[in-house]
Amino acid sequence: MGQTIHTEAVDLMFDAMQTLKTREEYYAFFEDLCTVKEVLSMAQRVEVARELSQGRTYMEVTADTGASTATISRVNRIMNYGTDGLKNALQKLE
Repeated sequence: MGQTIHTEAVDLMFDAMQTLKTREEYYAFFEDLCTVKEVLSMAQRVEVARELSQGRTYMEVTADTGASTATISRVNRIMNYGTDGLKNALQKLE
């Protein structure tokens, strides 16, 4: 079986995130915790997921987000066969 994210360290990170209240606090937290590239990659995946959920084609998503077809395919697989965490978060934004 593969790795799991269900660890005490991840619980601690999630607990720390729950203390954040403002967008600026989130920016500061993620700038300290991740590289710029990591944050931008995660943001791009969320953007790709949003566009896919709106019925956009791979070509449209690539043009809008700059994501590779490999990234779009990975996100599409997550949206269809994942744990619905990303899908649920996007639905809450609507």
